[in-house]
Amino acid sequence: MMNRDIVSLINNNQEFILTSHVNPDGDSIGSEIALHLYLKSLGKNAGILNYSPTPDNYTFLDKERVIEQFDEAKHKDRILNADVIFILDTNEFQRVRTLAPYIQASKAKKILIDHHLGFNPELFDEYIVDTDSPATGEMLYRFFKEIEASEGGKKVITRDMALALYTAIMTDTGSFKFNRTDEETHTIIADLLTYGLHPYDIYSEVYNNATLGRLHLLGRFLNNITLMYEGKLAYSVLLQKDFEETSTDEYAIEGFSSHLMSLETAELGIVMTQTKRGVKLSFRSKDKVFSNELAKEFEGGGHKNASGAFVVGGDILKLEKEVTEKAEKYLK
Repeated sequence: MMNRDIVSLINNNQEFILTSHVNPDGDSIGSEIALHLYLKSLGKNAGILNYSPTPDNYTFLDKERVIEQFDEAKHKDRILNADVIFILDTNEFQRVRTLAPYIQASKAKKILIDHHLGFNPELFDEYIVDTDSPATGEMLYRFFKEIEASEGGKKVITRDMALALYTAIMTDTGSFKFNRTDEETHTIIADLLTYGLHPYDIYSEVYNNATLGRLHLLGRFLNNITLMYEGKLAYSVLLQKDFEETSTDEYAIEGFSSHLMSLETAELGIVMTQTKRGVKLSFRSKDKVFSNELAKEFEGGGHKNASGAFVVGGDILKLEKEVTEKAEKYLK
């Protein structure tokens, strides 16, 4: 059933802020853009504020360049004075980083739309949560379709919204190969294609725009792969100097974890990335390995087979030892 309270909040308010997690991906960017386009179609004042910049391979979704990187002096009053704030694709305030205290202090109604584990309903005024959904974009699609049905079939989704939703679902399903990709996902994708989308063009925008530096970085990543526990654990470490020497940044590693999971014996893959603020840990796993439980040991979280954590100020050499040692019990 459509959440009528959320629809009512949209219809009866004017000032909206949308945000998502640090290091945004295709699902978070696509969901933000689709919802922003819907709100603008209703004549609402809506802004998208993210802690991190938009990765280059997703800027094609933001044709009007509406996504802004959060600047405390410039944006805090907009958050504090908003009527409604949407938090998309994350249920943890710590993952919106420096926006969090202003969102929590704001008089705005806080609405969550998310598909991750670990949801606390007390933190939000309204929410749509479905941990079985493969993407937040898929949840938004259903939300928009329910609005269309309630309005007698009046079209809500535009071509640009369809493009954003398709990208969200494509990227968070690993191009439709992850376990939670089901018949409903493909039915939704089939409908989105009726808006005149071209799958190859979208895939190319996201995955076929690598720089030479990114390929050099990938080479280092592959060369650094280490196997442990009879090959069940595969991990790789990237240091700050790797980014500097290849003229890339931490956002360039998106998708690298799939190379770990392509190994025949690998049941758990870990990408450890040294950043200026600390160490980013990205976990992927197969079948019965609960990567999110390992992520929790480092104050992270996520899905059973895809999760992450960030250790502020962490020493990557110490963490490499600690993470790999703690990983052993999840592989038994």
